Amino acid sequence: MKRSLRFMIPLLVAASLAGCAGNDNSQPAPGGQTSAPQTAPQESAAKQPVKQTTYPLTVTDATGKEVTFAKAPERIVSTSPAETEILFALGLEDRIVAVSDYDDYPEAAKAKPKIGGVVKPNEEAILAQTPDMIVGGISLEKPVSDKLKSLGMPVYITHPTKMDDILNNILTMGVITNTQEQAEKVVAQMKKDIAYVQEAVKNIKPEEKKKVYLEFSPGWTVGKGEFMDELITLVGATNIASDTQGWNPISEEKILQNDPDIILYASGITDEKTGAKLEDLIANRNGWNKMKAIREKQIFGMDQNILSRPGPRITQGLIEVAKAIYPDLVK
Repeated sequence: MKRSLRFMIPLLVAASLAGCAGNDNSQPAPGGQTSAPQTAPQESAAKQPVKQTTYPLTVTDATGKEVTFAKAPERIVSTSPAETEILFALGLEDRIVAVSDYDDYPEAAKAKPKIGGVVKPNEEAILAQTPDMIVGGISLEKPVSDKLKSLGMPVYITHPTKMDDILNNILTMGVITNTQEQAEKVVAQMKKDIAYVQEAVKNIKPEEKKKVYLEFSPGWTVGKGEFMDELITLVGATNIASDTQGWNPISEEKILQNDPDIILYASGITDEKTGAKLEDLIANRNGWNKMKAIREKQIFGMDQNILSRPGPRITQGLIEVAKAIYPDLVK
């Protein structure tokens, strides 16, 4: 969609900052009764103390800044769709008081008050919510986050560049919000998804690896150092842009020379200048009809949000990528 491009490109060309997992300053709640009668194993398990976060809690975000939370946040503003998805997955719907204009998943996110874009949200709208936690992606402009911090707002920034960063972000946000056990459940399921794919493709020989070209918005692809590239490598394929770093404008001639076996693209996106659909742009570029992927109709649209949002659904994206590239191995 057009508005997706407006906020995606500033994010993709932003300076790359290393994501940092938060410090796990947590401890179990005081233990159970010492003189309790013996119970069945399942009953004992049910009475085990849940993990509790100890406050005040200080964590380091992706910008290298320390953020201190005096208590579990009760009024959370999210300026990023991926982080909103994480918060909902942690069961924090009642504590989310506002989200960005682009937050559309889950359905309940659409009903939340809006605070503007992900690059430069409306500061007044954020402050009006009197938040005790503001979470955003690296696309949040530094002057905005600096101003919010100067007003005493706890601003936590994320910037995952690989799958482990995404998993650690979820765990860290579980610690910050005192929802550790739910965060661990979410991450455990995501790890199962990753293991499922890796098991399915483990016997692919080097000479059998498919060459893949990914275009996530008109004229843009991705190389090493970003989680979209990792989606391709985790499924046992080769990203033809892996000789580049980060987000890159494409070279049409280079892609033609590499002759990919598979082309993946983000579905539902149109070019803002021409109004053409991304899949039509790909199919009609000069000389690209000679590519193996186009000749053999191996062009597959991926849900743009699942593909590009580093949140709980990213492993669903991994499975969909695997199915497109190796349909005989991943069902």
